[in-house]
Amino acid sequence: SEIFFLFDKLGNPNWKAQLRVNKTHTPEERSQIALLLGSVIAEGFVAVEAEDAERVKDLGRDVLSLAEAVNVRKSVIARSKSIIQKADARDWRGVRSEFDGARNDVQAAMDEMNDRNLAQLVSLGGWLRGTDVLTAIVDANYTSDGAELLHQPELVRYFKRCINGMSPRLRKNTLVLRIDKVLDQITPIIEEKNHVITREKIQKIHSLTSEI
Repeated sequence: SEIFFLFDKLGNPNWKAQLRVNKTHTPEERSQIALLLGSVIAEGFVAVEAEDAERVKDLGRDVLSLAEAVNVRKSVIARSKSIIQKADARDWRGVRSEFDGARNDVQAAMDEMNDRNLAQLVSLGGWLRGTDVLTAIVDANYTSDGAELLHQPELVRYFKRCINGMSPRLRKNTLVLRIDKVLDQITPIIEEKNHVITREKIQKIHSLTSEI
């Protein structure tokens, strides 16, 4: 929600152009499911900004399917139904609240199951997709003020701490290792004090997050 709060400061860019159109398929690995779940929730925010009711409803159903794959379906059934109902009613503020609530509910359910690592991956997946979209929007209409929205070093440091605190088995996961390296590459770009994040650096962050 921190990333998407920033979107409100960007005026009225072409959100539809940022929406993914590919169908969501559930991976086999729980770590990948958690990352994808976070990404899909973030995608829901993009669909809300685009006011695309059909895509919002599809993503609400995807959240339910992915939550079921990691045994937290009960925690998001009501959210999923509410997302669909509010999308039909074009209640965009309500839909946005439900997507954020779904993320909270999923993470709380995972914590109860002692799956804190997976809960952190949900947040990480959402941040990666949010940053992917944010950098694309800023690059398309580059200004130094827009670029400054990417200056969030504490978020990157937080995710580095999350990964460092994960179980040894999960830290060795191929995708988690790749994400860790991406965070290492992003960190010096957004930690530069009193320096404008140039368009080239915005494009670099976008390339890294988009690839993941």
